[in-house]
Amino acid sequence: MFAISLGADGAELRPLEPWQAEEFLAHIDRGREFIGRHNGLPDVITDLASSRAYLTTYAKKAAADTGRIFGIRSGGELVGAILLRTMNVEQGIAEAGCWLEPSAAGKGLVTRAVRVVIDWAVEERGIHRVEWWVSSANAPSIAVARRLGMTKEGVLRDNYRYRGERHDMEIWSVLAPEWRAARKTP
Repeated sequence: MFAISLGADGAELRPLEPWQAEEFLAHIDRGREFIGRHNGLPDVITDLASSRAYLTTYAKKAAADTGRIFGIRSGGELVGAILLRTMNVEQGIAEAGCWLEPSAAGKGLVTRAVRVVIDWAVEERGIHRVEWWVSSANAPSIAVARRLGMTKEGVLRDNYRYRGERHDMEIWSVLAPEWRAARKTP
């Protein structure tokens, strides 16, 4: 399996596959409360069968070229993930997302990993527009969008019902020409 270095600290980005369901479940369990503050994934991944089913969904998306999931590893341990939740190559649009365990937060891992994934989506798959949907209450994820040079396009008020409450969702994006221009700037 390939690994892409995320920097001098030894962090890596690797694909996540169904055979890794047990490790994926353990990762979600370690970060369940932290991840669940803004992400419904811990409510979906509750046992080995649901973990395998989730990763199988992304294996099918990868086979159909409609999405991808990559694990972020630090010290060899799975500590987070980046995904292209949706990817429409014909239209040139993808939606990226992420999460981390608390032990990995604040180290720049998500920003570095998303850069790799956006580079791949834009340069290898011809994606023109990468979206980042985020709860307005999720300041760390909004900070990632800013660091990536994304533009805030708007707020969908009370758009997302999560754990019995309505949340505003912000939509951020970066277009391929903007991404390429920013990557050339030192």
